[in-house]
Amino acid sequence: MNFMKRTAAFAAAAMMALCAGCGKSKLPETSIPEYSIPENILGEASDLVPDVKVDKYQVPENEGMTFVKNMKLGWNLGNTFDASNVNNISAENELDYEQAWCGKTTTIEMLAAVRGAGFQTIRIPVSWHNHVDENFKISEKWMTRVKEVVDWAKDMGFYVILNTHHDNEEDYYYPDSEHLESSKKYLTTVWTQIAETFKDYDDHLLIESLNEPRLVGTNYEWWIDPKNEQCKDAVSCINTLNQLFVDTVRGTGGGNETRWLMVPGYAASPDGAVNEGFAMPNDPAGHMILSVHAYRPYNFALNKTGTGDWSLDNPSDTGDITNFMDQLYGKFILKGVPVLIGEFGAMNKDNLEERVAFSAYYTAAARARGMSCVWWDNNAFAGSGENFGLLFRGTAKFNYPEIVQALVKGSEYQ
Repeated sequence: MNFMKRTAAFAAAAMMALCAGCGKSKLPETSIPEYSIPENILGEASDLVPDVKVDKYQVPENEGMTFVKNMKLGWNLGNTFDASNVNNISAENELDYEQAWCGKTTTIEMLAAVRGAGFQTIRIPVSWHNHVDENFKISEKWMTRVKEVVDWAKDMGFYVILNTHHDNEEDYYYPDSEHLESSKKYLTTVWTQIAETFKDYDDHLLIESLNEPRLVGTNYEWWIDPKNEQCKDAVSCINTLNQLFVDTVRGTGGGNETRWLMVPGYAASPDGAVNEGFAMPNDPAGHMILSVHAYRPYNFALNKTGTGDWSLDNPSDTGDITNFMDQLYGKFILKGVPVLIGEFGAMNKDNLEERVAFSAYYTAAARARGMSCVWWDNNAFAGSGENFGLLFRGTAKFNYPEIVQALVKGSEYQ
């Protein structure tokens, strides 16, 4: 609920006592409403979807690569449970956060539409810091609602990714040495509760440490200088906190002993992942996945004042995608470490044909290198913002079925 200012630290004994009881209260069983997976929700095959040819890569055969391959194609329930810094929402009405940014409360019909369109994975970003008390105890009301939507997705056979999202603030998680100890306390307290809640779920549930760990409010928030001492310190702290995340989740037992866990590098960027200071955590279960976010090419995909042009025939356009994927392939895939691109997309600039071609190429290029992708959908379609919406949540219909067809086709690339 986070309506009280919390101090940066509290007694270790108090924290241990809290963690010992975290997640012990039994949440109510989720009642699954009746639903049906719609057929042919995308309509007839669009002539806009191109036949994409990309080079094939040698992908190691191991459990992790197979697992990520089976995740195939994903969709983000974006701007929903991750909403934060919203004024005029009281503790009594905290569930209003769910629709504060996207304008709609999640329904089972929305998830059924996503499943019917051919997505196998759903990522559910969640901000927790605005739903905790002064001891970082998560609101039971909030946890119950998150669990309900997870259970709906689980019932449909989705792979489900659950994370901490906009918790990257100085009072909670902040990757520098000054805030490292307080960040450890927040991480262990919150993740113990989440992990305890979901410890009995099977391996269709994945847990991701933090969305995009970075030095918020600094000149290095969105880019990393490998020679800068402040950046080096941040990378070291992220390594430490990623390891603590793994140890914390594994320590709760049950299905969490072997659950697939996802961790990012700095800002979850490809540059942060290939930075020489970044290392994957040690995991006794060997079930780790690198999480990466890549809105590339930037000027086409994410820059609102950039270009709406993108072409399969332009080596510069395709190269902005293949270059970062080749870096990830070399450092991680070839060494047997699976990679999931947990966020990507191209915002609407009245350029449907270009976005369709981009979507087919991006997912095919990733799949050729052993990676799977998750589109960022924030239910935004108009205005001056980041319009990544595919599913119009008001009707549970896809506004751009051609893009979804392209995503599905690319993700099936062999």
